[in-house]
Amino acid sequence: MVIPRLVIAAPSSGSGKTTVATGLMAALRARGMRVSPHKVGPDYIDPGYHALATGRPGRNLDPWLTSADLVEPLFLHGARDADVAVVEGVMGLYDGAGLEEFASTAHVARLLGAPVILVVDAAGQGRSVAALVQGFAAFDTRVRLGGVILNRVGSPRHEEICRSALTESGVPVLGVIPRVDGVATPSRHLGLIPAAERRAEAVSAVERMGELVAASCDLEALVALAGSAPPLAARPWSADSSLERPPSGARPVVAVAGGPAFTFGYAEQAELLAAAGAEVVTFDPLRDERLPQGTGGIVVGGGFPEVYAADLSANEPLRRQVAAFAGPIAAECAGLLYLARELDGHPMCGRLPVTATMTGRLTLGYRDAVATAHSVLTREGERYRGHEFHRTATDPGHAAPPLFRWRGGADGFGEPLLAASYLHLHWAGSPELAARLVAACAPAGG
Repeated sequence: MVIPRLVIAAPSSGSGKTTVATGLMAALRARGMRVSPHKVGPDYIDPGYHALATGRPGRNLDPWLTSADLVEPLFLHGARDADVAVVEGVMGLYDGAGLEEFASTAHVARLLGAPVILVVDAAGQGRSVAALVQGFAAFDTRVRLGGVILNRVGSPRHEEICRSALTESGVPVLGVIPRVDGVATPSRHLGLIPAAERRAEAVSAVERMGELVAASCDLEALVALAGSAPPLAARPWSADSSLERPPSGARPVVAVAGGPAFTFGYAEQAELLAAAGAEVVTFDPLRDERLPQGTGGIVVGGGFPEVYAADLSANEPLRRQVAAFAGPIAAECAGLLYLARELDGHPMCGRLPVTATMTGRLTLGYRDAVATAHSVLTREGERYRGHEFHRTATDPGHAAPPLFRWRGGADGFGEPLLAASYLHLHWAGSPELAARLVAACAPAGG
């Protein structure tokens, strides 16, 4: 398949790659192009802005969570029928999992055969920008550095100095973005505020990003560079082909939590649940007082329940229904907190015998975990690769035995009809999770 594509990378976090990637997506869509948005790594928040910019689901590409072999098929699945794909990187270009480059932006760019645009924060630099770029270009010659976009350029003279130095390096400058106010999106304790929590403001912010990139970057040159990427040989990923054929008959309803408090999720999860035979229905624990009609199973993913703890607690009818629900429940991170007895003193569902509180400590990182308990999702001894990202803690910290163990840690609660932990899993890497959850559900209306 021939999919024109670019990877937007940076020397480090905070260089402006989210603004550039999202703005480029919006600018190309404004020109009438069908743009496929992707994000390297486990991040849930940036894809929400990508979706606003393109009108398509933002999708993650993470070799750690799904395997390196699935990166190309998942990319092709997301980019089907697109005119161009834009892939936003994670952290610095060569920053991977642990001491290696595995799961880095550079790794994904190589897997996709995609040219890389390096977004460089030029503030406080002149000719040194060229030394920085040359170092990144020479560090791994398997990575094709196709151009540079200079960000936060202070004046025409500043631009002239940077351009002159980069001309000597041989790396083309494909954009120069001036220092501007009012474009960056607001942040809080886990990064950017999700687009779903500030819909109108987020739409406006994405529009401004698109206008900024269109005015500051050479869109024709960027599209031409994207078009120079070679064809990809893999077959697109398919939820149907990832699973055994589901049994015929009634399709159980799987209720998936959504709304502003539960914004963390990968698009492939719902696709796998549907392929496994479920009717997937979204509900909002902030506003809906009952589960969807005929709910046979519940999925509560990640998000920010700590921000909405009082409102979640105030929805007592739904909390009571979830607490009494007799079907299978899968919960990750925010879902774990929602199932607790209380969160920061606010009563939650009470499905788990734990209390949860906000802390000042950030827990962040990939986990190579082994399931040590049988649950609705897992079987004892199975290995899973997940990701933790939170500033909360539960008391007790996990069940005995915990659902998962990894080197230096343990987490989670497992029962025949329950799996709840802090670990975020990408179900495309473990499609049996969807099959097991749906198999445990009562049929619709049952």
